[in-house]
Amino acid sequence: MLMVDECHLLWGDARGYVWGPRGKRIVIPIDNIRERQTYYGALNLLTGQAVVWEAATGNMEYTVGFLTYLRQVFQGRRLLICWDRAPYHRGHVVQEYLEQINGPASPEPARKIQIELFAPHAPVQNPIEDVWLRGKRAVRQQWFDLQTFQDVKTVFTHTITHGQFHSKKLTWYGQDELILQRRNLGYKWE
Repeated sequence: MLMVDECHLLWGDARGYVWGPRGKRIVIPIDNIRERQTYYGALNLLTGQAVVWEAATGNMEYTVGFLTYLRQVFQGRRLLICWDRAPYHRGHVVQEYLEQINGPASPEPARKIQIELFAPHAPVQNPIEDVWLRGKRAVRQQWFDLQTFQDVKTVFTHTITHGQFHSKKLTWYGQDELILQRRNLGYKWE
């Protein structure tokens, strides 16, 4: 079970915190909005580990590219993908890909990729939002040492891919029960 979403990282994310009067909003202009990177990410419910993939933007074609990448990472295992209702997640290109992978009108247990949607306009339901936040927080904490946008990207992706994420949100989806069930079946920790 993978919690999937996209994130846009900007060069200005490195300067996300400033000192200022309490209760007053401070706006920091971002000079170069062209220095940005879109990431697709998936948080594994069982292990708490995240996978990230760089994309030029979030659209149907890159969504299919990410689903293909996930099939490679998880070696063709059946995947349950939970994501939001972004139009490009539900678009015809994605639906055609899923039909090609799963076969026409395949029942849920036989699908290689099964999709579940979060409630509309409810990003708080998706635990990967916390993963993105941790990556951006790491960038902000090291902003003084980051000289280039490549440095920003490196800190962001390293924080995400080299960490294990434990969130109360993961228990909402049965992480503890899933781990116990797998142990009872004789599986070792993945």
